[in-house]
Amino acid sequence: MTTGRIFTPFRLGRFSIIPQGDPLPEDCGIPLYLGRKGAFGSGEHETTAACLQQLENMPGLDGVTALDLGSGTGILAIAALLLGAEAAVAVDIEWPAALSCSLNIALNGVQNRCLTVCGELDSIAATGFDLVMANIYADILMPLAERLVELTSPGGHILLSGIPLQDKYDIWRRYTSLGCRDVDAVIGEEFVTYLLEKI
Repeated sequence: MTTGRIFTPFRLGRFSIIPQGDPLPEDCGIPLYLGRKGAFGSGEHETTAACLQQLENMPGLDGVTALDLGSGTGILAIAALLLGAEAAVAVDIEWPAALSCSLNIALNGVQNRCLTVCGELDSIAATGFDLVMANIYADILMPLAERLVELTSPGGHILLSGIPLQDKYDIWRRYTSLGCRDVDAVIGEEFVTYLLEKI
């Protein structure tokens, strides 16, 4: 979900997405700073916006541990931390994305609560995350389904996005067959975002 271009501040729900170095806009809400070029996702894409909407609406984020797979800029991990999560792990296979994420974590002052990992999901040994987020492609979400569910604590949530409309049923069926129930869905113009709970 790379934009690769400079962006200007914009409001997204309770958040104001602000390029590094820009002053706080009026009626700011929760400021979330990103590097100026906005590469690897500044929040303007419908999938990122839908994920942020779901995070805002989730009760009880205080104290949770989160995993952000395919983190890009780290916007979802950062948002979860700003909304009260205790700790997060942000994982991306691309080194430039992991570097961008690390820089953005520091910009938002949450570096002591977020670990950035450049690698695949197999590089994560920990389990028992209260919240697992994956805004990636459906053809990756499908083979990783068992592992993502395994990483999630019972009663924890799985937030999935990047799912093209034509794949929404296949993804839903796969994750519900592994012991998840659907909590909410955002149907966008091209993509679906699911919030699931591990039973």
